[in-house]
Amino acid sequence: MTATAFALLGYIGWTLLLLLVMETLRSVLVLGGKRRSDSFRPDGSDGSPFAQRLSRAHANCLEGFPIFGGLMLLALLLQLAALTDPLAPWLLAARVAQSSVHLLSVSVMAINVRFAFFAVQMAIAAWWCVKLLQAGLAG
Repeated sequence: MTATAFALLGYIGWTLLLLLVMETLRSVLVLGGKRRSDSFRPDGSDGSPFAQRLSRAHANCLEGFPIFGGLMLLALLLQLAALTDPLAPWLLAARVAQSSVHLLSVSVMAINVRFAFFAVQMAIAAWWCVKLLQAGLAG
C-alpha cells in the first residue's frame, strides 16, 4: 500500500471514528431515556459543548474530503502516488491534529493552533495540485 493509499484510508477511518463516537454518545442518551431519537439537530448544536465540537470536527473532515481525498484518489487513479506519497502522512497527521485540538478546546489559542493544522493541509493540497497538473501537462 502506498503512503497515499494509507493516508486516504486513515482519513476515512478517522472520519468514521468521529462519527462512531458521536453516534455512541447519542445512542447512550436515547437508550438511557434522556433524549428521543428524533430530537437531535443535524448540526449537533443541541448537544453538550463536547458533542458540539465533535459534530463540527466530523463535519470539518467531510468538508475537506472532496479536496484532500479527491487529490489522493486522483493521484492513485493516475498512478502518480509517487507525487503525493511524501506529504500524505503529514496531511493525515495534520487532519488528526486539527480534529483533536477541536475536540479539546475552543479557546483562542486552540483555534489558532487548529487553523495552523488546517493551513498545513491547504498548503499540501495546493502543492499536490501544482505537481499533478505539471505531471498531466508533461504526460
